[in-house]
Amino acid sequence: MGGQSAGPIPMEGHDFALWEKRVDALMVLCGAKGLFTVDGLRRALEDMGEDAFEKYSYYDRWIAATNQNLIEAGVYSLEELGQRMEDIAKRGATYGEAQA
Repeated sequence: MGGQSAGPIPMEGHDFALWEKRVDALMVLCGAKGLFTVDGLRRALEDMGEDAFEKYSYYDRWIAATNQNLIEAGVYSLEELGQRMEDIAKRGATYGEAQA
């Protein structure tokens, strides 16, 4: 959380997962379209509370903050998101299953 000591920062490299790269791209695109601001993202991150910074990864927190801002901007509703997630889950757990 802002202003609090977080301890040492690991300096070794990190190979980003594809979904992490997609979160980053989504944030850039949504910001460029004016759907939310850095301040809006920061507010959503801080609203998660301190526990979120211990429980969730960096990109887990960022996708949650992005989602919160898109819902608040009226891009989609929580109900629409839930329905879309249900539809996608029906495709299968892997890309191969979804293609079948």
